[in-house]
Amino acid sequence: MGVLARGRVASGSYAAEWIFTDRRGGLSHSPYDSLNVGASVGDDAIAVENNRRLVAGYLGAQGIALARQVHGRDVVHLRSVPDPVPDADAVITDIPGLPIGTQVADCVPILLADLAGGKVAAVHAGWRGVVAGVLPAALERLSPLGPVQAWVGPAICSACYEVSEQVRDEVASAAPTAAAMTRQGTPAVDLRAGVLEQLRHNGIEGVLVGGCTYETPTLYSYRRDHVTGRQMGVIVLRDAGDGA
Repeated sequence: MGVLARGRVASGSYAAEWIFTDRRGGLSHSPYDSLNVGASVGDDAIAVENNRRLVAGYLGAQGIALARQVHGRDVVHLRSVPDPVPDADAVITDIPGLPIGTQVADCVPILLADLAGGKVAAVHAGWRGVVAGVLPAALERLSPLGPVQAWVGPAICSACYEVSEQVRDEVASAAPTAAAMTRQGTPAVDLRAGVLEQLRHNGIEGVLVGGCTYETPTLYSYRRDHVTGRQMGVIVLRDAGDGA
């Protein structure tokens, strides 16, 4: 199974394990090859289900708690794999052993851990999410009891992400450092810079993981391929003594 990066942190009674997947080592066929975890992109539903099981199994679980992402700012607190799946762009849990995830193909996957409070979160932020403030909303709902650790996964870079001047200005109104230019000198948005700014505004230094989705063939990119799959950022809370 394709894992771009993984890590584990522990403090006090809790630990958090996180991974960012790539597109390798799954069961989907072209143009979704091969570890597509997105269920709404036209891929075979059985292949997607089996790919999600591969990711869950890598973390020693049976399933992953997800929301249906709608580019908004809603946050849901899940204590099991939901059925039906709610609409939201951020998921929080306080259940050890339950992986939660976010699916992306150019947008920013953000994983958060409040180990003092025994909670973790997974957030999906595209340019609309940055403007809407989904990350600040998730942090407010998280109500951390101690320092928050944050991992900001691969997303499209500003050099590859041309947008209209109106979109750039909208995003810059929420996160000024996100205003950028492409290699050609046209208006662009640096999504990860905007996310890092919103984290810093809340006293959190995020850690960048991975690079540009558009420039990396082993990652899905909607802007590059149009018809494509989704990779995932996943985080799971564990009891500190659980070495799983």
